[in-house]
Amino acid sequence: MAADPTHARPQAPATTPSRGIGRDQWLALGLLLAALLLGYLVLVHPWFTVPLMDANERVASLQQRELRQRMQLEQAPQVQQRLAQVRAQQARSPGFLPESSAELATAGLVQRLERVVAEASPGNRSCAISNRSPLSEPRRDRYARVVVQVRLRCGTPELLSVLYALEAGTPRLFVGNLNLLSSRGYFLPGANQPSGDGGLDVSFDLYGYLRPSPNAAPEVPRAPR
Repeated sequence: MAADPTHARPQAPATTPSRGIGRDQWLALGLLLAALLLGYLVLVHPWFTVPLMDANERVASLQQRELRQRMQLEQAPQVQQRLAQVRAQQARSPGFLPESSAELATAGLVQRLERVVAEASPGNRSCAISNRSPLSEPRRDRYARVVVQVRLRCGTPELLSVLYALEAGTPRLFVGNLNLLSSRGYFLPGANQPSGDGGLDVSFDLYGYLRPSPNAAPEVPRAPR
Protein backbone atom coordinates (compact mmCIF):
# COMPACT_ATOMS: atom_id res chain seq x y z
CA MET A 1 0.00 0.00 0.00
CA ALA A 2 1.48 3.32 -1.02
CA ALA A 3 2.14 5.89 1.63
CA ASP A 4 -0.08 8.89 1.71
CA PRO A 5 1.98 11.90 0.81
CA THR A 6 -0.22 14.10 3.01
CA HIS A 7 0.82 12.13 6.10
CA ALA A 8 4.59 12.65 5.57
CA ARG A 9 6.80 13.40 8.65
CA PRO A 10 7.07 17.13 9.30
CA GLN A 11 10.58 18.54 8.90
CA ALA A 12 12.29 20.46 11.79
CA PRO A 13 12.49 24.18 11.32
CA ALA A 14 15.81 25.46 10.13
CA THR A 15 18.00 26.96 12.95
CA THR A 16 20.46 29.82 12.63
CA PRO A 17 24.14 29.11 13.27
CA SER A 18 25.29 29.58 16.92
CA ARG A 19 28.58 31.21 15.91
CA GLY A 20 27.27 34.72 16.47
CA ILE A 21 25.96 33.95 19.97
CA GLY A 22 29.35 32.48 21.11
CA ARG A 23 31.22 35.59 19.95
CA ASP A 24 28.89 37.83 21.94
CA GLN A 25 29.36 35.72 25.05
CA TRP A 26 33.13 35.90 24.81
CA LEU A 27 32.96 39.63 24.23
CA ALA A 28 30.73 40.09 27.26
CA LEU A 29 33.09 37.96 29.36
CA GLY A 30 36.08 39.97 28.22
CA LEU A 31 34.32 43.24 29.03
CA LEU A 32 33.45 41.88 32.46
CA LEU A 33 37.07 40.89 33.16
CA ALA A 34 38.32 44.27 31.94
CA ALA A 35 35.81 46.01 34.21
CA LEU A 36 36.91 43.88 37.17
CA LEU A 37 40.60 44.57 36.46
CA LEU A 38 39.94 48.29 36.12
CA GLY A 39 37.96 48.27 39.36
CA TYR A 40 40.84 46.47 41.10
CA LEU A 41 43.42 48.90 39.78
CA VAL A 42 41.34 51.94 40.67
CA LEU A 43 39.70 50.88 43.94
CA VAL A 44 41.43 47.87 45.49
CA HIS A 45 45.16 48.18 44.63
CA PRO A 46 45.87 51.77 45.75
CA TRP A 47 43.61 51.64 48.81
CA PHE A 48 44.23 48.13 50.11
CA THR A 49 47.07 46.29 48.36
CA VAL A 50 49.68 49.07 48.43
CA PRO A 51 49.15 49.95 52.14
CA LEU A 52 49.24 46.26 53.01
CA MET A 53 52.56 45.79 51.16
CA ASP A 54 54.03 48.86 52.87
CA ALA A 55 52.90 47.54 56.24
CA ASN A 56 54.52 44.18 55.52
CA GLU A 57 57.79 45.87 54.58
CA ARG A 58 57.76 47.95 57.77
CA VAL A 59 57.05 44.86 59.84
CA ALA A 60 59.93 42.99 58.19
CA SER A 61 62.27 45.96 58.74
CA LEU A 62 61.28 46.22 62.40
CA GLN A 63 61.78 42.49 62.85
CA GLN A 64 65.29 42.69 61.40
CA ARG A 65 66.11 45.69 63.58
CA GLU A 66 64.79 43.93 66.66
CA LEU A 67 66.87 40.86 65.78
CA ARG A 68 70.06 42.95 65.44
CA GLN A 69 69.39 44.69 68.75
CA ARG A 70 68.73 41.39 70.49
CA MET A 71 71.98 39.95 69.13
CA GLN A 72 73.88 43.04 70.28
CA LEU A 73 72.37 42.76 73.74
CA GLU A 74 73.34 39.11 73.89
CA GLN A 75 76.92 40.04 72.94
CA ALA A 76 77.13 42.89 75.47
CA PRO A 77 78.88 40.83 78.20
CA GLN A 78 81.54 39.62 75.75
CA VAL A 79 82.07 43.16 74.44
CA GLN A 80 82.43 44.56 77.96
CA GLN A 81 84.88 41.82 78.87
CA ARG A 82 86.96 42.49 75.75
CA LEU A 83 86.89 46.22 76.41
CA ALA A 84 88.15 45.66 79.95
CA GLN A 85 90.97 43.49 78.59
CA VAL A 86 91.98 46.14 76.06
CA ARG A 87 91.96 48.86 78.71
CA ALA A 88 94.07 46.73 81.02
CA GLN A 89 96.53 46.06 78.20
CA GLN A 90 96.76 49.77 77.41
CA ALA A 91 97.37 50.50 81.07
CA ARG A 92 100.27 48.02 81.13
CA SER A 93 101.82 49.28 77.90
CA PRO A 94 100.31 52.65 76.98
CA GLY A 95 100.61 53.58 73.35
CA PHE A 96 99.42 57.17 73.65
CA LEU A 97 101.18 60.01 75.38
CA PRO A 98 99.95 60.42 78.95
CA GLU A 99 99.62 64.21 78.74
CA SER A 100 96.27 65.82 77.96
CA SER A 101 97.53 68.71 75.79
CA ALA A 102 100.11 69.25 73.06
CA GLU A 103 102.11 71.69 75.22
CA LEU A 104 102.46 69.24 78.10
CA ALA A 105 103.21 66.39 75.69
CA THR A 106 105.98 68.44 74.05
CA ALA A 107 107.58 69.07 77.41
CA GLY A 108 107.29 65.36 78.19
CA LEU A 109 109.01 64.44 74.91
CA VAL A 110 111.90 66.80 75.63
CA GLN A 111 112.34 65.44 79.15
CA ARG A 112 112.35 61.88 77.89
CA LEU A 113 114.89 62.76 75.19
CA GLU A 114 117.17 64.38 77.74
CA ARG A 115 116.90 61.40 80.08
CA VAL A 116 117.67 58.90 77.32
CA VAL A 117 120.68 60.88 76.09
CA ALA A 118 121.99 61.22 79.63
CA GLU A 119 121.66 57.45 80.16
CA ALA A 120 123.43 56.69 76.87
CA SER A 121 126.24 59.16 77.55
CA PRO A 122 126.62 60.19 81.20
CA GLY A 123 127.90 63.75 81.44
CA ASN A 124 127.29 64.20 77.70
CA ARG A 125 130.83 63.01 76.98
CA SER A 126 129.96 61.16 73.76
CA CYS A 127 126.46 62.41 72.94
CA ALA A 128 124.78 65.76 73.42
CA ILE A 129 121.65 67.55 72.31
CA SER A 130 122.45 70.54 70.14
CA ASN A 131 118.86 71.50 69.29
CA ARG A 132 115.34 70.55 70.24
CA SER A 133 112.40 72.56 69.00
CA PRO A 134 108.69 71.74 68.93
CA LEU A 135 107.05 71.50 65.53
CA SER A 136 103.42 72.49 65.26
CA GLU A 137 101.43 70.79 62.54
CA PRO A 138 97.71 70.82 61.69
CA ARG A 139 95.57 68.01 62.97
CA ARG A 140 94.95 65.69 60.05
CA ASP A 141 93.03 62.88 61.68
CA ARG A 142 91.46 61.80 64.94
CA TYR A 143 94.82 61.32 66.67
CA ALA A 144 96.76 64.53 67.27
CA ARG A 145 100.50 64.15 66.70
CA VAL A 146 103.09 65.96 68.84
CA VAL A 147 106.47 66.48 67.14
CA VAL A 148 109.84 67.70 68.38
CA GLN A 149 112.68 68.32 65.95
CA VAL A 150 115.92 67.01 67.42
CA ARG A 151 119.57 67.45 66.53
CA LEU A 152 122.29 65.44 68.24
CA ARG A 153 126.06 65.13 68.11
CA CYS A 154 126.71 61.52 68.99
CA GLY A 155 129.04 58.65 68.56
CA THR A 156 127.67 55.64 66.74
CA PRO A 157 127.17 53.34 69.77
CA GLU A 158 125.52 56.12 71.76
CA LEU A 159 123.21 57.01 68.87
CA LEU A 160 122.05 53.43 68.52
CA SER A 161 121.35 53.30 72.24
CA VAL A 162 119.39 56.57 72.11
CA LEU A 163 117.24 55.52 69.15
CA TYR A 164 116.51 52.11 70.63
CA ALA A 165 115.56 53.57 74.02
CA LEU A 166 113.23 56.13 72.40
CA GLU A 167 111.34 53.66 70.23
CA ALA A 168 111.32 50.67 72.58
CA GLY A 169 109.96 52.37 75.69
CA THR A 170 106.50 53.39 76.77
CA PRO A 171 104.55 55.34 75.82
CA ARG A 172 105.22 54.63 72.17
CA LEU A 173 107.41 57.17 70.41
CA PHE A 174 108.48 57.24 66.78
CA VAL A 175 111.52 58.56 64.95
CA GLY A 176 111.09 59.99 61.47
CA ASN A 177 113.05 61.97 58.89
CA LEU A 178 116.32 60.60 60.23
CA ASN A 179 119.41 62.23 58.69
CA LEU A 180 123.01 61.24 59.47
CA LEU A 181 126.12 63.24 58.63
CA SER A 182 129.56 61.99 59.49
CA SER A 183 132.15 64.43 60.84
CA ARG A 184 135.75 64.00 61.91
CA GLY A 185 135.29 66.00 65.05
CA TYR A 186 132.37 67.36 66.97
CA PHE A 187 132.11 69.83 69.83
CA LEU A 188 130.26 69.12 73.02
CA PRO A 189 128.92 71.78 75.39
CA GLY A 190 131.76 73.29 77.47
CA ALA A 191 134.52 71.78 75.32
CA ASN A 192 137.19 73.93 73.64
CA GLN A 193 138.23 71.37 71.08
CA PRO A 194 136.66 68.51 69.16
CA SER A 195 135.81 65.61 71.42
CA GLY A 196 135.90 62.82 68.90
CA ASP A 197 137.02 61.75 65.47
CA GLY A 198 134.08 59.60 64.33
CA GLY A 199 130.98 61.37 65.54
CA LEU A 200 127.70 61.80 63.75
CA ASP A 201 125.61 64.90 63.24
CA VAL A 202 122.10 63.53 63.58
CA SER A 203 118.72 65.17 63.00
CA PHE A 204 115.30 63.56 63.26
CA ASP A 205 111.67 64.13 64.24
CA LEU A 206 110.59 62.61 67.53
CA TYR A 207 106.83 62.28 67.81
CA GLY A 208 103.99 60.57 69.61
CA TYR A 209 100.20 60.69 69.66
CA LEU A 210 97.77 62.18 72.12
CA ARG A 211 94.99 59.97 73.42
CA PRO A 212 91.68 60.97 71.75
CA SER A 213 89.04 62.44 73.98
CA PRO A 214 86.16 59.97 74.59
CA ASN A 215 83.67 62.80 74.10
CA ALA A 216 85.18 64.01 70.83
CA ALA A 217 82.91 63.54 67.85
CA PRO A 218 84.45 61.77 64.87
CA GLU A 219 85.46 64.06 62.09
CA VAL A 220 83.40 63.97 58.92
CA PRO A 221 85.55 64.14 55.80
CA ARG A 222 84.80 67.07 53.57
CA ALA A 223 83.62 66.48 50.07
CA PRO A 224 86.08 67.62 47.39
CA ARG A 225 85.17 70.81 45.66
